[in-house]
Amino acid sequence: MTPDGWIVLGILAAAIVAFASNRFRVDAVGLAVLLALSVSGMLSAGEAIAGFSDPSVLMIGGLFIVGEAMVATGVAAILGTWLARVGRGSETRLIALLMLVVSSVGAFMSSTGIVAIFIPVVLGLAAQTGSSRSRLMMPLSVAALVSGLMTLIATPPNLVVSAALQSHDLHPLGFFELTPIGVAVLALAIGYMAIIGRRLLDRPEPKGERATVSIDALLESYDLKAQFRAFRIGAKSELIGRTVAESQVRTRYGVTLVAINRESDRPSAVRPALADAVTRRGDVISVAAPAPLIDRFAAIADLHEEQIDERFRAAARQEIGIAEVMLAPDAALTGRTLREAQFRKRRGLTVLALKHRGQVVTGNLIDTPVQAGDLMLVAGGWPLIARLQDDPGEFVILRLPHEFQSIAPARARAPVALGILAVMIAVMTAGLLPNVIAVLVAALAMVATGCVPVKRVYSSVGWSTLVLIAGMLPLATALEKTGVTAAMATGLTHLLADLGPYAMLSALFLITAAAGLFVSNTATAVIIAPVAIATAQDLGASPYAFAVTVAVACSCAFATPVSSPVNTLVLEPGRYDFNDFVKVGLPLLLLTLVVTVAMVGLLYPVSPP
Repeated sequence: MTPDGWIVLGILAAAIVAFASNRFRVDAVGLAVLLALSVSGMLSAGEAIAGFSDPSVLMIGGLFIVGEAMVATGVAAILGTWLARVGRGSETRLIALLMLVVSSVGAFMSSTGIVAIFIPVVLGLAAQTGSSRSRLMMPLSVAALVSGLMTLIATPPNLVVSAALQSHDLHPLGFFELTPIGVAVLALAIGYMAIIGRRLLDRPEPKGERATVSIDALLESYDLKAQFRAFRIGAKSELIGRTVAESQVRTRYGVTLVAINRESDRPSAVRPALADAVTRRGDVISVAAPAPLIDRFAAIADLHEEQIDERFRAAARQEIGIAEVMLAPDAALTGRTLREAQFRKRRGLTVLALKHRGQVVTGNLIDTPVQAGDLMLVAGGWPLIARLQDDPGEFVILRLPHEFQSIAPARARAPVALGILAVMIAVMTAGLLPNVIAVLVAALAMVATGCVPVKRVYSSVGWSTLVLIAGMLPLATALEKTGVTAAMATGLTHLLADLGPYAMLSALFLITAAAGLFVSNTATAVIIAPVAIATAQDLGASPYAFAVTVAVACSCAFATPVSSPVNTLVLEPGRYDFNDFVKVGLPLLLLTLVVTVAMVGLLYPVSPP
């Protein structure tokens, strides 16, 4: 090996140590690698910064925007709600279902793309179910990696291996050539992550980070969760044709009218019960009060109880939220009652509960004077709640539930977003356009059609992830340019020559996986596949057995966060460090080796008869 080769290996080793130490930002390490390769003369300036124009980096940037569209239009929340409902009560079932869905969708689109789209879904799942995000994010990345084994087009390394076979005058891989192995590996991965992997991934909340709270938790802290019920307005109800203010429900019955759902208008539209909102026959109203008061009100006002199902709850939480606020010392409301201050009319919010010196106030809240330091639990439209933050002299928001982060401002554009996503997947599947162009066109279409608010475009992109990938990509170029990859090819033939068929496959798998630990799996396939096929022909072994083993190993980049963009994408949202991937991914990698060698041995004649 040349001296330049040793320099590149030294830079690689330093990067590995920096990643493993967790003392440096991963994007800073990526930039340091880029600069070291350039300053040392291993690469020209153009070669060193080529990663920033690499199609994979541009594609990942576009997929961040596509993923944001899924959040902004509410698609991610709907999918997350469905997964949470089906997986409710069992984290094992939730992980298995998540991995099945991700691997199924990922069979027909980029694994990187599916992770970018599902990250907000998983964050929402963690919030809804109370599961730790760290126990869900890595199953997401593992499933996305395994999805690359479901079809030929699922991941670039498969196409690279297939092209390498053709270059040796052999038939390319079939569209479902890898599927049997992919199904076996997926079953293994689901069992491993559900039983062992998730138990290795509990991460404490970062110091200084305030724990999030849910709407249900806030309601429980005021003993209100059981007091919410829904009723349909009957034909003889006194509420028909009257505004909320005119009905005086709270004054006359002690019941708080919180929301109105007019199904004949928009089935999914649950709106805050503002003072000037008019109620009509057939409307479903959501009210809050102790059971005896609600029962009396329902009997007098001809109301028929409705069940609050998950669909109604999800729709309501997109429009209506709650927050715990404290009255500021010099607030104008101090010493006055809510009725005197016309709080509901002026603010558009309803006070559900009041705490004075830590004690919940009972009785008629609207006629109780409020004092500085009192806590109020307010409900109403999310924009109106957010507006309280603009008036710190009046209110201090103490607890804002995590549901506020999943508001979908472009819900009406959900069909458009799904249509754009479907077209993007179809174009990528059919190969009508290069993947990067298909993704960038989809991202632009999401912005142009209003599926992503313009102000959220740049904030939706994970810039640290892009910098890390762009900084590490030139490393593969340097390894090839300095002869390191050629030295690997020569050594591979000598290593496998004296081994039996299954030992050959095992060694090839480990070599491929080891190379993929620190460079992209696509670059690994480019380097290893031609060498493996040529080696098989020299040894009289099946080139297909060797080629498929390389393809599978390239999709098993479980053990480091830099071995695949899929892992890099979940690094920050999952709050992982380098060693988390090692302790979870390395055992899974070794188990996958066993399954792969067994399956390849069954499907292909490794050695000639």
